[in-house]
Amino acid sequence: MVTVAVIGNLSRDIVNGGRPRVGGAPFYAARALRELGLPSRIVARCRADDRLALVTPLIAQGVPVTWLPAERTAAFSISYADDRRTMVVDELGDPWTPEDARRRLPVALGGARWVHVGALGRSDFPATTLAELARGRRISLDGQALVRPARTGALTLDAAFDPAVLEHVTVLKLAEEEARVLGGEDFEDELRALGVPEIVVTLGPRGALVLAGGTAELVPVVPLTGIVDPTGAGDAFAAAYVSARSAGQAPASAARRANGLVAGLLVGRAA
Repeated sequence: MVTVAVIGNLSRDIVNGGRPRVGGAPFYAARALRELGLPSRIVARCRADDRLALVTPLIAQGVPVTWLPAERTAAFSISYADDRRTMVVDELGDPWTPEDARRRLPVALGGARWVHVGALGRSDFPATTLAELARGRRISLDGQALVRPARTGALTLDAAFDPAVLEHVTVLKLAEEEARVLGGEDFEDELRALGVPEIVVTLGPRGALVLAGGTAELVPVVPLTGIVDPTGAGDAFAAAYVSARSAGQAPASAARRANGLVAGLLVGRAA
């Protein structure tokens, strides 16, 4: 039986002016799921004429994939300078609809009871779609769904999201930058006020902060050197975290496991 599924739009990414390559939560999460070796599924979407370039490398990760056609493929231009990332949204991907969740996804998800929703922005998964997805499932949501406006051009984050998006979410995964957009410099109380049972904030080389059960726990990570490109690390973390939670591990333990797996993936990529 499928343990975990990851759903989201694939993207066509240009990193530091290089050649276009596959991106999006389904691709980077698949790397983590392959390492974990658990029964899992990926459901991804892009335009038919991008299928060869984007879906083929996803399938090569070795995790069962269901591809759905879209009218648009999400596209980003990404630049890294030291620890700072800048992004331009070149194209928005198609939104996932309640009809998708009712008719197209139940079979594709393979009966998974935990589903990580790898949103690339605010328009990918409306509240009505998440409500359908949550029927009989626990939902993990990427915080990009809250802070990335549905527009093209230079990416600037804001907190003008629809609160209804969080009504059926069990786990909210945030990068530190996203947490500060939602809650300021001292964001713990503001994040708790969102009402999500578990919130995990990834802090880069400092590890992850887990807010669950009324407590906050910092889960450190062993410092790494030589990491050139951290793109997708958050997606891999989310897949590993949800996999650990689906196996019954406590939130902090799940974050510890996810930290370790991501560190291994990044070291392997740098090598």
